[in-house]
Amino acid sequence: MQNESNKNDSRRDFIRNSSAAVAAAATFHVASGKAAAAGDSKDEVLKVGLIGCGGRGTGAIRQAIMADPNAKLVAMGDAFADRLEGSLAKLTAQGSGIEDRVMVDDDHKFTGFDAYQGVIDACDVVVLASPPAFRPKHLKAAIDGDCHVFCEKPIAVDPVGVRSVRETSKLAAKKGLSLVSGLCYRYQFSKQDTVKRLQDGAVGKILTMQTTYNTGALWFHDRQPEWSEMEYQVRNWLYHDWLSGDHINEQHIHSLDKIGWVMGNVYPVKATSSGGRVVRTDEKFGNIYDHFNTVYEWADGTKCFSSCRQWASTSTDVSDWIYGTEGVGELQSHTIDSTKDGKWQHKPTGKDDMYQNEHNALFASIRKGEAVNDGEYMCDSTLMAIMGRLSAYTGKTLTWEDMLNSQLDLSPATLEWGDIAVRPIARPGETEFA
Repeated sequence: MQNESNKNDSRRDFIRNSSAAVAAAATFHVASGKAAAAGDSKDEVLKVGLIGCGGRGTGAIRQAIMADPNAKLVAMGDAFADRLEGSLAKLTAQGSGIEDRVMVDDDHKFTGFDAYQGVIDACDVVVLASPPAFRPKHLKAAIDGDCHVFCEKPIAVDPVGVRSVRETSKLAAKKGLSLVSGLCYRYQFSKQDTVKRLQDGAVGKILTMQTTYNTGALWFHDRQPEWSEMEYQVRNWLYHDWLSGDHINEQHIHSLDKIGWVMGNVYPVKATSSGGRVVRTDEKFGNIYDHFNTVYEWADGTKCFSSCRQWASTSTDVSDWIYGTEGVGELQSHTIDSTKDGKWQHKPTGKDDMYQNEHNALFASIRKGEAVNDGEYMCDSTLMAIMGRLSAYTGKTLTWEDMLNSQLDLSPATLEWGDIAVRPIARPGETEFA
């Protein structure tokens, strides 16, 4: 039988080699196509488009244009004209930093459920920032249209959507198109430094982890008399599981992705979760929960205790603790307290804006002709979040294999303005796993 030291060394080698393999698999030579042609020279203009003009989309497109001096915003799309015009006004305002590179004429403003296609047809690079329910369709259209993509998190709301994105990610790799994920912590230099040390064994063998995303209330748009039920739900997409995947998927995915990263992109084999609605009980909050508590377990017995909630006027906590046989690490503070090496904290050496870093990496990859592909981990981290949600909704322990084989598809039969049912609130013990 292996002794404990050899077990630890083997585990560290496995994690290190897994990470190296993922990094190697994520880089491809850029093939031919409209985006590749535009990236042949740093003097060539990269035509960039935004799909989803909310707050995150507006911020992301600004960062995208800032990432390359010859990137220009030429097309925008959103389900709603007022959202598009509001975003455009912010981007063209004096002092936005990109106002002289926003060139969106009236012919390149697209609205409605099919707005994405007009943007894709006009651009070399697209930023996908619509509600997560639409991500699989939008991403497939973008890759089919030979566009490089910045893809906001999460990438789907159900296992069927994750499978779609996984296949599209493979197609992007085959075409040599860059696909960068909005799981931004992976692009923060201080996190990269901290995670590498943990993977190299700074706290010994990892035994347990604790990740928390406890935050306050989020925005809500009051119903207007001219809105259909579909418009009301899409405008308040956070509160409907078919649009957001619930907040464990839409927000807490950042925390879960960090855990998957620490584990060398090896994901849990099962999850047992609970959750519910104890504060956000008004019908205006749709059918999502306001808290989740999940235990994730890996094949080697390592466990992660995950907690997230969205409660107004309560204490907040965003933290990730890694407990090992030889110390403790905390990702948000970039600190490690090792019994063998003492205390360590990352010392920044320059700017480290993770939101900007990810766009810098995307555009650098296009200019170099060496595509980046984040497809595998963005799919796995989304699936990990969905596994926690469905375990809480059903009251059942669910496995990774359950998720890989699930036929759950939350998309409505048709996407059109008009009446649509409000999906029921899940009841553990009654809600069935698909």
